[in-house]
Amino acid sequence: MNSVQTRSAERALSSGTWLIVCGAMLYSILTVTPLMAEHTADEWAWTAPILPLVVDAAVVIVVKLDDVLARLGGHGGRWPVTLRWMTGLMTLALNTADSALKKDLVGVAVHSVAPLLLIVTAETSLAYRRAIASAVAVLDAEQKAERERREQAERERTEQARREAREEREHAARLAREQREHEAALAREAAEREERRWREEQERKAASEAAEREERERREREREQRERERERAEREAAERREREAAERAERERREQREREEQAERERAALLQRGPAAGKLPEGEARAIVAAAFGAGLSVRQAAELCGWSVGWVSTRYAEHRNPGTGGAELAIASR
Repeated sequence: MNSVQTRSAERALSSGTWLIVCGAMLYSILTVTPLMAEHTADEWAWTAPILPLVVDAAVVIVVKLDDVLARLGGHGGRWPVTLRWMTGLMTLALNTADSALKKDLVGVAVHSVAPLLLIVTAETSLAYRRAIASAVAVLDAEQKAERERREQAERERTEQARREAREEREHAARLAREQREHEAALAREAAEREERRWREEQERKAASEAAEREERERREREREQRERERERAEREAAERREREAAERAERERREQREREEQAERERAALLQRGPAAGKLPEGEARAIVAAAFGAGLSVRQAAELCGWSVGWVSTRYAEHRNPGTGGAELAIASR
């Protein structure tokens, strides 16, 4: 019997038990309520259903707690048994009391069916639950034992495999160690030979490097001497070029200053001539306009100095404002 079947049986037992309990409670309430109403004062007749409800509630408590204790494998002692039988007998007495008082044996028998069924069902369900709990415990113990046996067998297999693997590793390690020792011996011999050869090579290389170093130092000294002589010659040539460039720049500045002063004197002379009595030649007029433009005179003043029209002077001013036309150079050159 597996756990699925066990749970199915427990569900069937629980469903059937509660179905019987609910049916018995309903039947008991319907049967006992008229009896309680006949034996209760009229103003308290509405309390007739309370007693059957209280008794049936005790039945529900007993059934539920027995179910829980049976699942847990516990036992409540004498008092749960006393309560179970007392509630069952009370239900039986209340259901059969009315027929018994009327001396109706058939009614007593009929009304005793539900209470007796409830009592027997409660005891039977408790026994079933305990039996199921015991069977489940046995099944769990067997499954646990089987699981422990499988785990033990698995541990033994694992341990055996571990021992075999350890032995194989030890054997492989021993072979590898022997192989490494042999290879190490060969490597030491080869290293010793290589070291002797390397020392001899280093000695030859050191002697060769010493000779090369001396030759390089000699060539380096010669190169440095030539470099110093070249740098000194370049420095002297640079200083000479700088002096010549400075003298040439100074000479150009003097010449530029002289030209500017000469041009300034010429412009001043042209401007100091005063208004022209008539229209001057074009070359002379252009020179006067160029001087007036450089001195910042207005177009009208320049026209008065050269005797030409304001439009012609404005055109020459436009040429001077646009150096691309070369008007200023032409005006000065025409003089």
